[in-house]
Amino acid sequence: MNIFIGTYHIVRSVFTFPMKFIENSQKQKIEKELKEEQQQRQKKLLQETIGTVSSASKVDQLLLDKQVQKKDLVTFNYQVKNEAGKIIKSSFDAKSMSEVEAFLVNEGYEIIKIEPRKKYSLDLNSSIFGNHIKTGELSFALTQLSTYIKAGIPLVDSVRILAKQTENLSKRKIYERIVYDLVAGESFSTALENQSNVFPRLLINMVKASEMTGDLPTTLDEMSDYYTSIDQTKKQMISALTYPTVIFIVSIIVVAFCLMYVVPSFVKMYAETEAGLPAITVFTIAASNFLSSHYIIIIAFITVIIIAFIMCYTNIKAFRRTVQLILMKTPVVGKIMIYSEVSMFTRTFAQLLNHSVHIADSMAILSKISNNEIYKEIIMNTLDTLSKGGKISESFRGHWAFPVVAYEMLVTGESTGQLGTMMEKVADHYSNLHKNAITNVKSLIEPITIIFLAFAVGFILLSIIIPMFDIYGAVGNMS
Repeated sequence: MNIFIGTYHIVRSVFTFPMKFIENSQKQKIEKELKEEQQQRQKKLLQETIGTVSSASKVDQLLLDKQVQKKDLVTFNYQVKNEAGKIIKSSFDAKSMSEVEAFLVNEGYEIIKIEPRKKYSLDLNSSIFGNHIKTGELSFALTQLSTYIKAGIPLVDSVRILAKQTENLSKRKIYERIVYDLVAGESFSTALENQSNVFPRLLINMVKASEMTGDLPTTLDEMSDYYTSIDQTKKQMISALTYPTVIFIVSIIVVAFCLMYVVPSFVKMYAETEAGLPAITVFTIAASNFLSSHYIIIIAFITVIIIAFIMCYTNIKAFRRTVQLILMKTPVVGKIMIYSEVSMFTRTFAQLLNHSVHIADSMAILSKISNNEIYKEIIMNTLDTLSKGGKISESFRGHWAFPVVAYEMLVTGESTGQLGTMMEKVADHYSNLHKNAITNVKSLIEPITIIFLAFAVGFILLSIIIPMFDIYGAVGNMS
C-alpha cells in the first residue's frame, strides 16, 4: 500500500511541476514589475526641473544635452585693460573666440589679447581646491545682490558689480559666466544651474520658484539668512574641534620627540651601569627603539590609512553609510550629528514649503542636498509613500534618527496645515540643542586632551627618573 501511495505522490509531483514553475515565474515577474514601478515613481519625483518636464526620458535627455554643451566649451585666456587702465589677465569658457570678444567688449574692457588655452597649459582661473564659493561668501553675495536689486539696479549690473569687486580669479570667472548667460537671455536660475557644481541645488530651485512669483530680493535675503546659519554651525563645529586637535597633535609631537631624542641619551647611561631596569623603563626604551627605526613606515602607513578612508568615504556609498551609522550610534557624537541633520533638514524643508514648492518636489530637492545616507533613505521612503498617497509622517514614525519631538511637530504641522511654520520651530529648537551639545563637548574634550598630554609626558619622565633613583641608591650603599 505504501508503494502505491509513494508512486501516486511521485506521479503527482511530475505533473504539477510545470504548473508550479509557471506560478513561480509569474510571481517573480510581478515582483520585478512592482520594483520597477517603484523605481519609476521615485525617478519621476526626483526630476530636477520642478513641474516643467513630464517624462523621465526627457529628464535624461536634458541632462545629457547639458553635459554635451559643457564639453563643447573651450577655455580662452585673455588679457584686457579696464576703465582704470589696470591690466587684467583671466580666462573664459565659450564656444568661439568671437563670443569671448563680444562679451569683453560689452563689459567695457579694452582687449589686448585673446587666445585658446593650450592643451597642457595652466588655466588662469583654476584652483587646486576647485572652483567653489564658501557658504559665508555665498551668504554675503546674496545679501549684496538683494541690496542692489532693491536699490533699482538691474540684476545683470548687480552681478557685474560682484564680478568686478572680486579679486579671486576663479570666483570672478563664476560671476562673469552668470553675466554672460544673463546677457544671452537666460534666466537667473538657469545661469546658476549652468554652474550646478558651484551653486547649491537648493539655491537654484529657490531662485527658480521666486522667478515665478516675482519676488527675487526676498528670496535672496531668506537664503542669505539660511546660509548664514549654516556657516555659523560649521564655524561652531570647527571652533569646538580646533583646540583639542591642536593639543592632541602637540602631545603626539612631544611624545615622539621624547621617545626619539630624549630617551636614547639615557639608554646609554643605563647600559653603562649594567643595573636592572623596571618594567616601565623597558617598555619606554622598546617604544623608543621601535619608533626610531620605523618612523618613516609609521608615517607612511598612517597617511595611506587616512587617504584610503577619505577615498572610500567619498566614493563608496555602503562604506559612507556604515561610518555615519557608527558615528550616529556613538553616545555623544551621535547626538551632535542628529541635532545637526534634523536642524538642517527641517530648516531647508521649511524654506521650500514657505516658497510654495510642492512637498514631493521639496523631498526630491532634500534628497540631493543631504550628505547623510541615513536621512537619504528616509527621504526616499517618504517619496515612495507620497507617490502612494500617504503622509510624510508615515516614513518618519518611530525612526531612531528622527527624534520624537520633531516627529510630533511634523504630525501637528500636517494636521493643521502649518507644516512650514512647524518645521521652522523644529529647526530653531534643534539648532539650539546642537549649539549646547557642541559647547558641552568642547568643555569636556579640552581637559581630556590636557590630561592625555600630561599622562604621556609624565609616563616617559617616570620611566627615566625611576632608574636614576635606583642608581643613586646603589651608589650610596657602595659608599
